[in-house]
Amino acid sequence: MEKVKNYIKLIRVKHYIKNLLIFLPLIFSGNFFNFNMLLLTIIEFIAFCLAASSIYIINDLMDYEKDKLHPIKKNRPIASGKIKKSEAKFCVLILILLIFVVQFMLLQFNILNTSTFVSSTLIVFAYIIINIFYSVYAKHIPILDILILALGFILRVYFGGSFLNIEISNWLYLTILSFSLYLVLGKRKGELQKNKDLSRKVLKYYNESYLDKFMHIYLALTLVFYSLWCMNYGNDLLLYSIFILIFIVMKYSLDIENTEDYLGDPVETLLHDKILLVSIFVYALYIGVVLYAKSLCL
Repeated sequence: MEKVKNYIKLIRVKHYIKNLLIFLPLIFSGNFFNFNMLLLTIIEFIAFCLAASSIYIINDLMDYEKDKLHPIKKNRPIASGKIKKSEAKFCVLILILLIFVVQFMLLQFNILNTSTFVSSTLIVFAYIIINIFYSVYAKHIPILDILILALGFILRVYFGGSFLNIEISNWLYLTILSFSLYLVLGKRKGELQKNKDLSRKVLKYYNESYLDKFMHIYLALTLVFYSLWCMNYGNDLLLYSIFILIFIVMKYSLDIENTEDYLGDPVETLLHDKILLVSIFVYALYIGVVLYAKSLCL
């Protein structure tokens, strides 16, 4: 049982929250209650989670020596010796093999056509390759480290549209881009401010003033782009969701400024703030009612 807990910790199950972005094209296209499309999205969500987990393990394998000396990361399964490096490498191979199996099974049963199979498979493996590049090189390069992490959020959304053959609107793309940059900058600020992530060499290139400046810029752009997306969607009621979004980003900003333990990590911050969780639920509920009122016979 202890071994199972260590593997769950190794593959970072709680970070699967970020992969929920994959559902955005399904939801905003008005097809959430289409059983076949919903089932396909769930299956591909699982496939992308496998990809994300493989990256987490690869990163831990590469940072093995550094993590052993880190006050917090030394407790990770590989660094602590609870899971052997050979076991972790085998786990990576299994995860990547399972992604291939899922994709080819969907193609074999004509759930994906050739076009959606190619596009979705290319995106998920592009995500893996880009993140390996990040782990090997880019995470030590200022600005590039932030851009690549933000790209991961964007790829999630485009992956969600690829297997459903749904086009991602320009305003939604710009909203996700700006918001992801805001999140990544906030994480870097938390790491720098608390000065706990001693193994992250790129922090020496940043200062709080620089990170603050761009956080403000991308937060403002997020609200502007989201407002424009709502205006162009064709449903005036979506505009009122801006009030909820403003509360969410203000509460999140307050958390990363005041919380000492989570270093600005979006997932950790979210999971430890019940008010933030409730506000996101309220936002999701409002969006659901606005977009699916007719389907729900409201």
